[in-house]
Amino acid sequence: MLKVPLLDLKAQFATFRDEVMPLIEAVCASQQFILGAHTRALESETAAYCGARFGIGVSSGTDALLLAAMGLGIGAGDEVITSPFTFFATAGTIARLGARPVFCDIDPVTFNLSTEAVAAFLEHGCERRDGILRNRVTGGRIAALLPVHLYGQCADLERLGALARAHGLRVIEDAAQAIGSESAGGARAGSIGDVGCFSFFPTKNLGAFGDAGLCTTNDAALAERLTILRVHGGHPKYYHRYVGGNFRIDELQSAVLRVKLKYLDGWTEGRQRNAAHYDGAFAASKIAGRIATPRALPGVRHIYNQYVVRAPDRDALRAHLADRGVGTEIYYPVPLHLQECFAYLGHRRGDFPEAERAAAECLALPIYPELERAQLDYVVESIAAFYSATA
Repeated sequence: MLKVPLLDLKAQFATFRDEVMPLIEAVCASQQFILGAHTRALESETAAYCGARFGIGVSSGTDALLLAAMGLGIGAGDEVITSPFTFFATAGTIARLGARPVFCDIDPVTFNLSTEAVAAFLEHGCERRDGILRNRVTGGRIAALLPVHLYGQCADLERLGALARAHGLRVIEDAAQAIGSESAGGARAGSIGDVGCFSFFPTKNLGAFGDAGLCTTNDAALAERLTILRVHGGHPKYYHRYVGGNFRIDELQSAVLRVKLKYLDGWTEGRQRNAAHYDGAFAASKIAGRIATPRALPGVRHIYNQYVVRAPDRDALRAHLADRGVGTEIYYPVPLHLQECFAYLGHRRGDFPEAERAAAECLALPIYPELERAQLDYVVESIAAFYSATA
């Protein structure tokens, strides 16, 4: 029986170990662990990679979202439109600032925020009072739109951005899973909204050796504000215009990420190759039509942070794959509107049916670039064997 883990970071590490270890030793020798030369270089190099003017390195993807919202002045009384089908931090950071997450359903093909759902909410669920766009029910000010580029495919920011501009909303891109992805218009994730937020959690396509993240923006004044806010709002040191936080990236992580950034496009090509192989193998298999494979929309650059299928009997399939040594994961089993901590929002099951259906059907398969052809075929054969036995 083959073993196919969901991810194998040791195989990736072997390809750049000799390059990164001397840099780690050099940082340790310098004893410059906070906001040093590697951080400044990483910020400029990553911003350029994403097509943005400025990069601000931070301590995690969650802190990138939190810093972005703080930088845009989002707080109590404000509401932010976002997706109910995403990692918890997307809505959690909104709530931490005293603002209210407003969920709109997802597109069933891409799993990203539905433009139609957002447009319907803005038209029917909002009204202008004294020049301010407010939620008709709660009275809260609609301050921003926070789309998520889920699984490595850009949300439709051409149309979502047009809606935001028409209604005077700021746009925060949750690009935690999408570094290097491109919209149908050719713009890279993190270069389209007011702020782009990236995670360098170790399992990401560009992963650190621990927690790290980055914000991107094209606005010089906003970049300065974010840079100040990440050091408790102090500038110069010990003089505080703002109440910020400790959101600094570690110099060791910056050094590691600079090395890995040079490999990123090659790793992305490997993921895209593996996704294409899966697509073809599933289409040719006897179970074609039993599961739905990911769909990359025309013109986009999908980086496949995850390769997520829709599967009937998902939980039984996952157990079957585990028995055959195939690693999988469910991203995400409970949509955010049904999380206990958001019960105060008043949502019930059935409010966002596409998000709920995705939560019941989605299963992520191994997609990392070091996978061998035999492993990919074994995954497909294992899934085919499950559905053949249950036909």
